[in-house]
Amino acid sequence: QVQLVESGGGLVQAGGSLRLSCAASRSIFSINAMGWYRQAPGKQRDLVATITSGPTTNYADSVKGRFTISTDSAKNTVYLQMNSLKPEDTAVYYCKATVYSGSGYRDSWGQGTQVTVSS
Repeated sequence: QVQLVESGGGLVQAGGSLRLSCAASRSIFSINAMGWYRQAPGKQRDLVATITSGPTTNYADSVKGRFTISTDSAKNTVYLQMNSLKPEDTAVYYCKATVYSGSGYRDSWGQGTQVTVSS
């Protein structure tokens, strides 16, 4: 199990930027993959970006070229830099960590941080 604490959400105008942080309770080298997901009211939780060892990154089409996922191993933290924000980016953003153990993959989620983009 990995404890995750997100921060950095807030209210921003369209075209602005925010950086989300997700601090993990263990070394990110022991985590197989980390990612950011978001959930808007009345909608399902969708993938925003993931990062695995390598590092290999993956982005939703809607955020490519605007969002960047990265890690800081010294701080056991994953970041999501969000630029050129749009009102449709408004959602609760969740951090996820996936760890492989002998019995398979296990996911841990953070509590979420609200991002609101005003037009």
